[in-house]
Amino acid sequence: MDQYWPEIIAGAKIVWIDLILSGDNAVVIALACRGLPERQRKWGIALGALAAILLRIIFALLVVQLLTIPFLKVAGGLLLLRIAVNLVAGHDDSHGDIRESGKLWQAIWTVAVADAVMSLDNVIAIAAVAQDHVGMLIFGLALSIPLIVLGANLLLNLLGRFPFLVWAGAGLLGWVSGTMMITDYWVVGQIGQDAVHTWESVAGAAGAVLVLAVAYAVLKSRGRPVSLRPPA
Repeated sequence: MDQYWPEIIAGAKIVWIDLILSGDNAVVIALACRGLPERQRKWGIALGALAAILLRIIFALLVVQLLTIPFLKVAGGLLLLRIAVNLVAGHDDSHGDIRESGKLWQAIWTVAVADAVMSLDNVIAIAAVAQDHVGMLIFGLALSIPLIVLGANLLLNLLGRFPFLVWAGAGLLGWVSGTMMITDYWVVGQIGQDAVHTWESVAGAAGAVLVLAVAYAVLKSRGRPVSLRPPA
């Protein structure tokens, strides 16, 4: 039994990482799909989760090379900031005539792009625990599928009842963006690993505040109401 303890411990770590890191992917899927018609939401969630997993598999194969590309996380973080703002502020009313099928693919595209940004960190964390154990890596990636789907379904049901969760989700994506940019390979080389650990939370908080402030300003400029209260 003792010989299996390293695998058991590694498996437990991967489960915990999946529980933590699958949350932001579920948030993106729920936010992107919340405006879809009821009959299209399941498709949006399923295809969005599938896109997330496919991207994780691709990144798992390239993770070592991707880690050393300067400015990759900076560019990804900036893109995620824009996605987070758009998920809250949405599009202006001139886009109201988009057909339902177009909205479905638009939601899936939003999920795919956001997951392309966020999946890198997820895969790095799982790969670091699995190391050279391919079975552990596959286990970690496979486990994330039901967690993302279940998490997105749960959040989708809550978003309509509690609008403040939309803002909380956008703030979470802003936090992920900020921490992602400060851990970029080039940034770490400039300020050092110790400084990154010191300022990582500050960068995350700054990203969250920036997303919420910009989204609020966009909504106000369009004359759209900003409501955090549950519908009557």
